[in-house]
Order: sequence, then structure tokens, then C-alpha cells
Amino acid sequence: MKHITAFILFFITVFNVNAQVLKPVKWSNEIQKISDQDYVLVYKANIKEHWHLYSQHLDEGGALPTEFVYDSVNKTNNFELIGKAFESESITQFDKVFQMDLTFFDGEATFAQKIKLLNPEQKTIKSEVAYQACDDSKCIYEFEEIVFNLNQAKPLTETVNALISTENIFNPTSKILDPVSWKTGFKKLSDTQYQLTYTAVLDPKWHIYSQDNKDPMGPIPTEITFKNETKDFKLIGDLKESETVEKFENAFQMNVKYFEKQAVFTQIIEVLNPKLNTIQAEAYYQACDDEKCLAPAFVDLDISLDGTALQDTNTTLDTTNVDNGSKGLWSIFFIAFLSGFAALLTPCVFPMIPMTVSFFTKQSKSKASGIKNAIIYGLCIIAIYLLLGTAVTAIFGADALNALATNVWFNLIFFGLLVVFAFSFLGAFEIMLPNSWANKVDSQANRGGFIGIFFMALALAIVSFSCTGPIVGTLLVEAASKGGIAPIIGMLGFSSAIALPFALFAAFPGWLNSLPKSGGWLNTVKVVLGFLELALAFKFLSQADLVLQLHLLEREVFIAIWIAIFGTLALYLFGKIQLPHDSPLPHISVGRLSLGLIVLSFTIYMIPGLWGAPLNLISAFPPPLDYSESPYGVGNSKGGSASTSHEDLPEGAHLLAPHDILAFNDYDLGLAYAKKVNKPVMLDFTGWACVNCRKMEQNVWPKGNILNVLKNDVVLISLYVDDKRELEADEIVDSKLRPGKKLKYIGQKWSEFQTIKYKSNTQPYYVLMDHNEQNLNTPVAYTPDSDTYYNWLKEGINNF
Repeated sequence: MKHITAFILFFITVFNVNAQVLKPVKWSNEIQKISDQDYVLVYKANIKEHWHLYSQHLDEGGALPTEFVYDSVNKTNNFELIGKAFESESITQFDKVFQMDLTFFDGEATFAQKIKLLNPEQKTIKSEVAYQACDDSKCIYEFEEIVFNLNQAKPLTETVNALISTENIFNPTSKILDPVSWKTGFKKLSDTQYQLTYTAVLDPKWHIYSQDNKDPMGPIPTEITFKNETKDFKLIGDLKESETVEKFENAFQMNVKYFEKQAVFTQIIEVLNPKLNTIQAEAYYQACDDEKCLAPAFVDLDISLDGTALQDTNTTLDTTNVDNGSKGLWSIFFIAFLSGFAALLTPCVFPMIPMTVSFFTKQSKSKASGIKNAIIYGLCIIAIYLLLGTAVTAIFGADALNALATNVWFNLIFFGLLVVFAFSFLGAFEIMLPNSWANKVDSQANRGGFIGIFFMALALAIVSFSCTGPIVGTLLVEAASKGGIAPIIGMLGFSSAIALPFALFAAFPGWLNSLPKSGGWLNTVKVVLGFLELALAFKFLSQADLVLQLHLLEREVFIAIWIAIFGTLALYLFGKIQLPHDSPLPHISVGRLSLGLIVLSFTIYMIPGLWGAPLNLISAFPPPLDYSESPYGVGNSKGGSASTSHEDLPEGAHLLAPHDILAFNDYDLGLAYAKKVNKPVMLDFTGWACVNCRKMEQNVWPKGNILNVLKNDVVLISLYVDDKRELEADEIVDSKLRPGKKLKYIGQKWSEFQTIKYKSNTQPYYVLMDHNEQNLNTPVAYTPDSDTYYNWLKEGINNF
């Protein structure tokens, strides 16, 4: 249909020209000199109102593109073209006549063709431009001869230089996107204090991620770093951000926070150098929409404090996300409440319930008085733990531990603490506060009245510390890592679970008869908690290993450790293992048997994880599938069609888990191997934090026909644009896209390579090329339809 439409329009063009000579496009030209051999041929089109001229880069079957033709003999002997002609900014819209997107110019257009002069005696260069121009009712197709006189060459202008430079993003073949624009401003709070405001304005459907996304296996959080900090100024408080959207993302298997439409960040500073006029900062962020992600970007954000360069934005920032914040705090409260209930069932706390309630009911003059005192006792317990949570928040700051969440030392220290807590629960030793503390507090409990009740509650907290301390410590660090008032909310939930039984049993003392008697089951609860703490400890050790990329605790090792921990717990629950504080166990209860069966089932469930099973129930805990020791699984039981063993891998190659695809992360090594085995290259521009890259790898690549192609018919080179490993000293070069900046990271190198060579900055982005680095077909981006993706692969391979 498109070809028929173009054919009809061609005849309309002929008839229109016969009936009336139309010249809607007026051409002019000039030649500019770069060097003695290098020149730029500049074509300028002045387009009549209501008419438009088409781009050089159009799909077949639509309008006719603008073309520049040179005499082949003259070109071969006297000059050569350097690449294709660049063109100025254009418009792309859907055309109802051709039923496709068309790229065109309105008003004016500029084309620039770089050439290298081969014959110094050459004086002129002849060319011919063929073009189509249309208005709303008719089209014309014209040829026009244009001659350039080398003796009239002018110096290269800034406008033309910008057009032909690699930074030019207006070439219609370009797919460079820039959906985020930044604005800066400030508000003067006092003579030395300022509130700095950084606003990211986002295009529709695009988002950037919150700074709260701290998990290294999650999306890249937005960061704003300041230069000359501590020397010229100091930061007051933390960087605040505006309201975010929170969503569970399957690709990351976690909740992620991001901004829509705009993101506002504010930072209060105190100026130390009175001569300071400019605050220099740099934003690091990644933008994504529903189909693709861009490479992480660095943007300079400078604010002039003299008020001349920028205006006071007077931005009022609401730093509280009511819905998401409340949801997060409620989840913390609920988890803390369950943890308090678990602590309640330990041998340090549970026996205190009937003893304490009986004391209040017997010592009080009336039943109402006993109930009142027990309620006060419970409120005092809550107050003590709330004071602890408040102290942690005040000492460390609302967001200090949050900032440490991905810190290697933080994770290693917390791993050590959890191991100590676990061994304490398992009976290796008791973690106790000094006896002198308990004695002093206990002596104050005899004073009576409210003061006496408060000290009784404090005595309970101190005496029961050996059981509650590990749980409280775990909760505090976990809650504090969320930032804000989370530690206070966590302690409120924990203490509420501890205090609730005292108030309820004081109000209904008859319930005490229904309480199970203290016994060995209390120690069983304590031991189970010890095993759980030990398993959780390895999550933090794994986090540190992931950040450092040491590959010491890869997926198989982590799962094997958990299998050992929970398998041992199952044997313990079945009575096959006894620990120091356990009583003789002539038989096991139905409850203990049921719990043992659950733990055993969970242990068996994890075993296939050693062979590459995804283990969705615990996917947030072990390292990801591609952070594994073997893409084939332990024992190579998966087999697979790949013929390359680990020992036979070529230099620089690895097997991409879990699909056993031979892949390179080094461009040169991958290309050399492709030449050696005579296969085409598939460039995979990807990112660790690219959602749709993972979707392609998990949902499209495993399809039988596609997987066979990736394994056997192409050489895969995966280039991670967000790889933050630093380049070697001899590889650090000046950025061509950011004048005055250096390429510091591996990811920046590949991102700039993609942008310059392929005029695209989105991921995923797939290119099939031959050994001369020429495209075999048109590159594609996110392609969730497996048939379309397979056809694209076969097309490129057939063209090889």
C-alpha cells in the first residue's frame, strides 16, 4: 500500500509540474575549510511556508528522501566523502497518507558533508541534490545542480562545526534521548546559610530513581555530590527529596522508589569561606521509561550565590511521602511487633508474665488498682524502648545509617554482630548487662508508686537482655537503615508486643491458667531464633561481597550455607541434635514436629537452587543468578548444548548464567574471537540496573530458537554502561560528549561509544555487525515479542 501511495504521488507531482512550475525550496551553498585537505560542503534550503522538505533518512515505502549525488569519477580521483551528510534539527510526525512516521524540515534546513581533498589542483566540486517537497495538497520532486568553488572556501564556523561534531544529536538517525532537564536555585536563610534546590524536570512516562534505593542489585539511585565541601562550606543535615512512587519491580525482586514528572532535591549549607560565590555540584542519575533505560548520566549543577546568575526559586519542599512513608512505617511496626512476640516466648521473658501479673494483683488494694498498675508497667516498658529508639535516631541522625546501608564495613560489622547474637541464642554464651546495673535498678523498684513501677520495667529490660538484646539490636539496625523515625516506630512495635500480655493478663487474671507452663519449649524458641539470625547474617556478608565483586560468596555457596543451616535446624527440631541448655527430650510435640516438617520442606526446596533453580520464595536473599560459580549449576547436571567447557573458554570470555551463552565484556577481545570463529558479532548495550535488559534475558533469550542462535550463530559482547569500575590509568581519556571532562569509569566508556557510533543512548540496545564493524541490519531496542526478535537475528545473520 505504501509503494502504491508513493507511485500515485509521483504522478501527481508530474501533473502539477506540467500545470504550474512550483519552486517551494530555494537552495544556497558555501564551502568551509577545516584544513588544507579537509573541507565541509554546506547546503542550505529555504523552504516556503506550509511546505516541508524530507530528511535523508526515511524508511522505504514512504516519501522520497533528500539525496546528494556526486560524479563518481570526479569523486574517486579528486576527493572522498567522510561519512554521510549531517543535517540540522528536524521534525518527526506520523503521516496519515503514508501511514508511517516521516522526518521533515519546515522553514529551513542545513546539510553538511565533510570531504577530504585528494587532488590539490582540484578547483570545483559538482553535486546534485534530489529532493521531494510537499504541502497539505500536493508534492513536487526536483533535481538541482550545485557547484562548490574551493577558492571561495571560508573558515569553519561554530554553527557548522557543531553540526558535524560527534555531539550533534539532531541527525534523524539518532536515537539519543534527553528526557531529564535540570534547574537550580537557592534561598538565603541567613548571612551564612542557604537552601540549595535542584529540580529535575522529566518528560512524560520517564522517571529517575530515589536516593533511598540502596541495594546494589537494585536500580541506580540519584546522587548529588558537592565539590569543595568542608573547605568552603559544610552541609547541614541530609539531602532531602520530594515525593516518590514506590513499586515492586519483578526484574529486581524488590520495591523501588522513583520520581515522575519532576524530582526536587534540597540541601542546606553553611558557607565557611566568605569569598565563595559558586556552589559546584554534580548529579549522577539514570532515567528509564516502561521500555528502556538510558546510560547513567553525570550533569554539572552550579549555583551562583550572588543572585545574578540564578534567581531565588523559593521552593518549598515537602519531604514526606505520606502514602509510601506510612506504608513503610506500618511494615516496620508489624515486623517489630512479631519480633517482640518472638522475644516474649524466650526463657528470659515468658516466665516473668505470671510472676509480674500476680505481684501486681496481690499487692494492689483492689482489682482495679492491680489492673491500673499492670497497665502502667506495660506503658513504662514501651517508654523505655521508645527512649532507646529515639536515642539511636538522635545519635546517628535520621538518615545516617541509611547512607551506610551499602557500605562494605557496615555490612561486615553487622554480619559479625548477628553471628555473635546467633551463637548466644544457640547457647555458646550469654550476653548480659552488668549485674550491678540490675541490682541498682532493682533497689529502686521497692520505692513504690509510679517511680517504682518504672524501675521494675527497667529491671525487666536489663534482666531479659540476654534474650531481647540480639533481637533489639537486629531491629534497630534494620529500622535505622530505612532512615527517618523508623527506629522509634520499630521500638514501638517491639515493646507493644512485650507489654501487651502484662496489661491483658492483669485485666483478666483467669487467663493465666491457660498459659502453657515454662519448660524446654522456651529454649527451643530461643534456639530457632539463633538459627534464623545466623541465616540472616550471611545476607549482610553477601551484600559486602556483591559490592566488592569478590565472588567469594557466590549464589551456590550462599544457598549451600542456608541448606546446611536450615537442615541442621530441622534435625534439631526432630530431636536428633541437642544443644547445651536443652533438657532431655523423650518425645517431640505435635507443634515441634509440624515446625520441623516445614523447615525440612524449605531445606529440600532450596536444593535445586544449586542447579540453577530461581528459588522465587527467597529471591531477595541469595545473590542473583548471574552472580554464580557455574552457569551449569553444581555438577554440570544441566548439561546444555554449549560445547565450551570452563577450561576451554577463550580469553576474556565467560558463560552467561543461567543460559550458558558464551559472552565477552571486552569489545576488542570479543571482536577478535568473532573473526577467529567466523561469526557475526551481537553487541548488547546493557546495564546492571536495566529493568528491561533483565526482562529480555529472562523472558526472550531463553526461547528455544533464540537461545540456539545466541549460543551457536553469533558472538555476544555485553557492554555495561553503568559499570562503575574505574578505568586503568592509560585508558582514561577526554570525553567527546562532555568537553573538559574525563572518562573515569568503564561504563562511561561504553556509554559514550554507543552514543557516538550508534546515535543512541538507551538500553537495552542490540547491534548485529560484521568483522569490519558495519551493521548487518537496523539495530533494535527492547523487543519483548520473541518472534520479532528472532526474525531480526536471522535477518542479520543471513546478511553476514
